[in-house]
Amino acid sequence: MFAATLEAIQSSPSKRIAYVRFVLAALMAIVAFKACWFGRFGAWANRELADFDAFHIVAQRVWGGDLDQVYHFEALLKMQAEAAGGMTGFMPWTYPPQYDLLVAPFAFLPVGISYLLFTAATLVLYLLTLRRIAGNNLAQVLVILFPALAITIGCGQNGFLTGALIGLVCLNLERRPLFSGLALGAMVIKPHLAVALGIYLLATRRWAALAAATAVVLASSLLCTLLFGWQIWTAWLGAIRESASYLEQGFYPLFRMISAYAALYKAGVSASFAFWGQASLACIALFAVVLAVFLHRARGASAAFALGVVATASVMVSPYAYDYDLPVLGIGLALMLPDLAKLASARERGVMYGLILLAGAYGLLQSARLTVQFGPKADSSQHFTPAIAGLAMMALLALLLKMLWQGARPASVQHQTTHLAG
Repeated sequence: MFAATLEAIQSSPSKRIAYVRFVLAALMAIVAFKACWFGRFGAWANRELADFDAFHIVAQRVWGGDLDQVYHFEALLKMQAEAAGGMTGFMPWTYPPQYDLLVAPFAFLPVGISYLLFTAATLVLYLLTLRRIAGNNLAQVLVILFPALAITIGCGQNGFLTGALIGLVCLNLERRPLFSGLALGAMVIKPHLAVALGIYLLATRRWAALAAATAVVLASSLLCTLLFGWQIWTAWLGAIRESASYLEQGFYPLFRMISAYAALYKAGVSASFAFWGQASLACIALFAVVLAVFLHRARGASAAFALGVVATASVMVSPYAYDYDLPVLGIGLALMLPDLAKLASARERGVMYGLILLAGAYGLLQSARLTVQFGPKADSSQHFTPAIAGLAMMALLALLLKMLWQGARPASVQHQTTHLAG
């Protein structure tokens, strides 16, 4: 069975070490290759832009004194075209000003070196955090998560940073709530991934962590206001409105997205219906968070499992979620694994592992197919590219709810159901 095959990875220390070393070597090779690619060495001198290029362009605008222009797509498109030496793809900027500050130092380095430093540092931070959480299950988590890790490295995105921050929140919530809150506050760089954790802290009355997170958000917002002026917030909100319009028109590479919105939109439904579908799924995901809290408090389930549900739900709230956000899901899986054998059958665990693999690998495989068939400048909107990863995440949530619901039922009902099934 699929679950047994994957779980056999951790059957002995030597096997675990071998798999971890293999995955780490593969990740290092990808980082080195992409550093050369971003550095425009050799045949890659005239390449198209990728996500980290956008980070580097914004970093330069921080010091140029016209940062607000990156939040206007027409102006940003001109900057990106100049950096690419011609036309470039669709890469609007909707990050909060705090993220602009984070990437600002990279303006003083060439893009290839900046990419290498950013990706290597965030990857190491993520892997150290994941190792603390996963323990002996690290090898299994790395194998299941490998496609998502590879695609995050490939585009130079910040999935390792957000995954590490959410992991640090979960690791320190019990013993160091203030530090946990600081890590949550740092998620202001991608606030839509922190909604589920905020709900969890409210439901469990973690006031110290919430206070620390609020302080980080307010202090960083004040600093950005002092540095960039009030107009930076107006520009940012305008970019969010503009981005929503682009999403409604399908301008984003939706096949790379893992949201219910992308799955429904690419299935042919209207944008408004897809938005309502996303809103409904977000509510269900947050209900799963509340159910996990109940399971922990009333049924004695471990706090780690509840936090694993929270981390998993984090990537299901927003319509704007990509495959490079899936390192957060790796944190969730690592937290849940010790309890999965009790709460899920071997078949259910196999389905869960398969859905995570599919969500991480689909965008990578689809991008490769488009490049091979239609060239590196292929427009995904002109070809059949369903958002399968979004469907996989919807199925994963349904499976998670099934496990939570079974765990939340009274023991007598669970016993009766088991007896009838037998």
